[in-house]
Amino acid sequence: MLSFLLIILVSTFFMGIVIRTKSIASGRKGPGIFQPMRDIIRLWKKGAVYSRTTSFIFQIAPTAYFVSVIMAILMIPHANNPGLISFDGDFVMFAYILAFGKFLMIISALDTGSSFEGMGASREALFSMLVEPAFFILMGSFALFTGHTSFHSIFSALHYGSYIAYMLGGMATFVLVIIAMIENSRMPVDDPKTHLELTMIHEVMVLDNSGFDLGLINYTANLKFAMYGAIISNFFISALPIEISIPLFLVIQFIFAIIVGIIESFSARYRMGHNPQFIFILTSVSLLIFFGVLLVLGKFM
Repeated sequence: MLSFLLIILVSTFFMGIVIRTKSIASGRKGPGIFQPMRDIIRLWKKGAVYSRTTSFIFQIAPTAYFVSVIMAILMIPHANNPGLISFDGDFVMFAYILAFGKFLMIISALDTGSSFEGMGASREALFSMLVEPAFFILMGSFALFTGHTSFHSIFSALHYGSYIAYMLGGMATFVLVIIAMIENSRMPVDDPKTHLELTMIHEVMVLDNSGFDLGLINYTANLKFAMYGAIISNFFISALPIEISIPLFLVIQFIFAIIVGIIESFSARYRMGHNPQFIFILTSVSLLIFFGVLLVLGKFM
């Protein structure tokens, strides 16, 4: 429960820090860190408009997407405190609950009958599919390293006893940061500010969403960023008492948001054909982590 509350707290200002970082990097003051949340609340106060060509799938998809992320967040521990949902192999359920929400968003985009939204949906499905091996190899490697298969048990038993192990933790952090960028359709894979339909991915999927539904989709993206930040933080706070782990959790989330803002400020968007190659790099790094675990355990032959 503690992790859930902290993630909800961070989600209210995470994107504000990202936008503020991008503004400072471009020489502007920028809006306050709570402005994105104010925009979402304003959308929540509006009614949604539905096209006559859409079915009930389009209407329930934003809510199902939001609920799937909430369910996934409930599995994430904080230091020695397990998530509300914790069992052996829970990281598999974590991945596929997120996939369920993404699937509904994809078919809701197809439900509109728009060729542009279908194009964005196919790209979103491709990138999510390419990210999946990297996540499972990463979590499987740490399950092998610790001898446990749940988030809480893995992070509780995680210990760094050599320079190789510290390197593995740094590489895992890199993989999760990039996965978060891809899953939230950010630079360098997607540009959330573009308005050219031929290059849009996530934004073109939600062109027909409005009002409360659009606000729910935007807030879910904030939650996903804070969720991945919480996973990253567990690599560093697993053995700390609560009075230290909570401030450190907030510091890590703050640094994560700044890193996202810096990446978006100083990296150009890749050409669409280069995105799969970029995403495959994550699988390669995850395989390096796997071989590093075998080396630490003395099982590398």
